[in-house]
Amino acid sequence: MADLKYDPVPHNQRAFLEKASKRRGCREAYDALDTEYALAHEMLSARTRAGLTQEAVADRMGTTKSAVSRLEGVGKHAPSMASLKRYADAVGCTLKIEFIPQTMKRRATAQPGVRANAPKTARRST
Repeated sequence: MADLKYDPVPHNQRAFLEKASKRRGCREAYDALDTEYALAHEMLSARTRAGLTQEAVADRMGTTKSAVSRLEGVGKHAPSMASLKRYADAVGCTLKIEFIPQTMKRRATAQPGVRANAPKTARRST
């Protein structure tokens, strides 16, 4: 079994975003991946709490370190539910997925063809 010692690399997310946001198109690209970044953050936080390396998680999942790296990365790879469940088990967590209602304003704009304050038409009985 792999060594379970974990020594995280320091990373200042705020400073990184401040520097990166000066590049054209960065904010839009970052915002488009908001959900993926949130998932990666949760995964890294869980692994850090467990004090595990990617190699140790890979051993517990029965996979490779590079596969764990892809799971924790943001971008091209979309992990399956089965992979997320195995990862959660490996880091001593339970996977929970929620659907959180959007605000009324955002929900209305998210539905093409539906106006936010459109009056409801009365139904006539026949």
